[in-house]
Amino acid sequence: MGIEIERKFLLGDDSWRDAVIESERIAQGYLVSAQALHDGTARASVRVRRTGERAWLNIKSAQLGIERAEFEYPVPIADAEQMLAELCDGVLQKIRHHVTVDGVLFEIDEFFGENAGLVVAEVELPSTDASFPRPVWLGREVSHLARYYNVNLIAHPYARWTPDERQAAGEPTSC
Repeated sequence: MGIEIERKFLLGDDSWRDAVIESERIAQGYLVSAQALHDGTARASVRVRRTGERAWLNIKSAQLGIERAEFEYPVPIADAEQMLAELCDGVLQKIRHHVTVDGVLFEIDEFFGENAGLVVAEVELPSTDASFPRPVWLGREVSHLARYYNVNLIAHPYARWTPDERQAAGEPTSC
């Protein structure tokens, strides 16, 4: 079984932009809705993602937190495009920026459309207690807040968030 250990953070400032080593545009949609995950009728999120000339299906266990089961499988571009167009409730658009700090890769997602203005840094770790650098631009951790999960950004986009939600105030702990 594949395991993903990932922590998410808001950004304190834009100084990370000077350290970007690569950026890629991503389109992704979900084949299992956020509502099914919230209701407990789905045990996993199933995502189709396209980046450039690559596409894949991603399956993650539906649990909140930094450690989840994860599986990824490549799919043909044409299949991904068809799934995004016909099988997903919406498509999330973002640019993922890669920034390396002391040998650790941070993936910074800058969202578009109804999620414009939201920028989140993610870092994948080898274990839940692994140490990692804390650059000055890394802000408050939001790993435990379900609204920051990409699957939830389609159903409840950043443009509709309250001021408290935008300040990372607490929320129910369901995916």
